[in-house]
Amino acid sequence: MTRDYSQFLPNNDPDRRVTRLSPLAQLGWQQFFAQQISVEQMEETPPLRVTEVHRNGLQARGDGIDMHIPHGPDATVGDWILLNRELPSASEVLDRKSLIKRRAPGKTLGVQLIAANLDTAFIVSSCNDDFNVARIERFIALAFEADVTPVIILTKVDKCDAPEAYIAQAEAISPLVPVVALNAKSAEPQTKLADWCKPGQTVAFLGSSGVGKSTLTNALAGDSAIATQEIREDDARGRHTTTRRQLYFLASGCAVLDTPGMRELQLTDAASGLAEMFSDLDELGAQCKFNDCKHTVEPGCAILAAVERGDVDAPRLARWQKLVAEDLHNSATLAERRSKDKAFGKMVRNAQKKKKN
Repeated sequence: MTRDYSQFLPNNDPDRRVTRLSPLAQLGWQQFFAQQISVEQMEETPPLRVTEVHRNGLQARGDGIDMHIPHGPDATVGDWILLNRELPSASEVLDRKSLIKRRAPGKTLGVQLIAANLDTAFIVSSCNDDFNVARIERFIALAFEADVTPVIILTKVDKCDAPEAYIAQAEAISPLVPVVALNAKSAEPQTKLADWCKPGQTVAFLGSSGVGKSTLTNALAGDSAIATQEIREDDARGRHTTTRRQLYFLASGCAVLDTPGMRELQLTDAASGLAEMFSDLDELGAQCKFNDCKHTVEPGCAILAAVERGDVDAPRLARWQKLVAEDLHNSATLAERRSKDKAFGKMVRNAQKKKKN
């Protein structure tokens, strides 16, 4: 039996008035994933997309399939897996197009996978006391590292007397990142975010609690299936309505990931993302007199000279240095742990071999 891969991909023919998606394309199936498997594998091990991660396993959907997968595949929300019908826990995870991750919160040494195979990351902040440039920069660095398009979304403009000040601050963060200001409870999300929410695309709303992520998801879906709550008026902080990451599939053919607020966002293995987020500082650093310049008190530092001239904002330099130091520390710490785990595993295997002999 032969099968044309095109039936699993979005039909973007501009000559057709209506874009019709196959069942898999409606879940975000793209050529990147199709080229990893053969026609025979498509039949024997049908692709499923992970929509939720629970303590006891994964929830995944495919063409006519919606099922629970026991723990086994090292997958996160947004991943594509090839279903092993006889032993679902042995299902294979396809190579990822993108992966957003952070150092696991708390004192645990590890990496937490946030989402896989995103096309766009909407970084949501409110026009109130929640607005925080440093937090937005962290999210942008994560998106750049994952090769995901970041877009800053400013909500609650209808409740702000001077949203222009917040918009100006957001636009100054990076010339590479567009800024969209809107009222999440209006029809604006469907119109203003349409360029990124096309059929076959996967987008995610990232940000702290109470900024309107679930409200935005409801607005794109055209209903109110996701529960929402108002922020606390005394400190503008949100309540945790969304408690887990969940992927929703809209009638338009766009997949939307709603996420709970993240109070702790530690970077790890994000050097290239930071370099892109702070590209101006990274380029200036290459002009310093010394290759190992720390940009603090060293003579011939191009960045410090730029600060003195007023070309570089000193607080922004401090934020960059903090994030770079954090990323280096976390990356080195996790690499050391992985090395120790590998050595321990080797020791256990050798001990087991000796015991058998």
